[in-house]
Amino acid sequence: MQSPWLVFLDQIGARFEEGVAGSLHFGSAADDVRAAASGTVIVPLTHTGLLQAEGEDAAVFLHNLLSNDIKKLPLHGAQYSSFNSAKGRMLASFTIWRDNQGYLLQLSADLLAAIHKKLGMFIMRSKLRLHDLTPNVALIGLSGAGAATALDAAGLALPPEVMTVSQGGVQVIRIDASRVVLAVPVAQAADIWKKLAASGAQPAGTAAWQWLDIQAGIPLISAATQDEFVAQMLNFELIGGVNFQKGCYPGQEIVARTQYLGKLKKRMYLAHIDGDSAPAAGSDLFSAEFGVQSCGKLLAVTPAPQGGFDALAVLQIAAFESGNVHLGSPEGLALSFGSLPYTIS
Repeated sequence: MQSPWLVFLDQIGARFEEGVAGSLHFGSAADDVRAAASGTVIVPLTHTGLLQAEGEDAAVFLHNLLSNDIKKLPLHGAQYSSFNSAKGRMLASFTIWRDNQGYLLQLSADLLAAIHKKLGMFIMRSKLRLHDLTPNVALIGLSGAGAATALDAAGLALPPEVMTVSQGGVQVIRIDASRVVLAVPVAQAADIWKKLAASGAQPAGTAAWQWLDIQAGIPLISAATQDEFVAQMLNFELIGGVNFQKGCYPGQEIVARTQYLGKLKKRMYLAHIDGDSAPAAGSDLFSAEFGVQSCGKLLAVTPAPQGGFDALAVLQIAAFESGNVHLGSPEGLALSFGSLPYTIS
């Protein structure tokens, strides 16, 4: 039986893209991105899913597996974190928040089943339960100057600070100055959506939220980019996704060594690519300095409001500094670079 939330989205004109887990659009991805760039939008975050860890050992369990300090996450607080391989490569990235029942972990939908199973292998005698809440909770993104007004129209409060959570039947997680994620019981999701839309927020598809993530420099690991990057390559420590004082976790030695002993060779940058065909996440990048050897990959790509495509590109720092980076081959389309909202050292 199909979820009433998905039935509602179909009724209001959302169309899912074939072969892309949870990705949908309202008309076209390019139109959705332009709406996000110019106004207030509401986005079904069906390209992400939600796990819940609850029980008396939940904090210790997650703390021992993830890159951030879960023990210090306050009630009604949020943070970024990651689950890594023994070689320090990111297997999943999360937005995590804490409520009265435990911890909620938002991650890419195409990784949810595998990560749920993988984390479950570590439970053993720990006193906790790990649930997939995706069928029961609708995740909705709200962005733009009218976000606070839209929340008020829906009877919801804007959390006072970034990375804090307004609790209640509907949870509101403030991601940045103008963006929130709503975790809504499926039975209430259509009603909340209608109230947000009635306030003037425009429905938009997955590409709109992904473009906002790209502009904010927030990486989301998906199946196409899993097990490719150490956290610092994705600027993850710059957005608060890594704690270097906590104890051991899978991959911790590599992450710490990269921070303190090694010279970081790759970073993530905001890039633009002109062209008519959308490059795929995971596409290789090339630079004259590295010849026919790939110097990096695209992490995420969406249409750009002005045409062409915006992307998060993970590449050799030397290639970025040369300003000579191309898509797909040394003779491919050239990348131009913009500035992220945080400083890359």
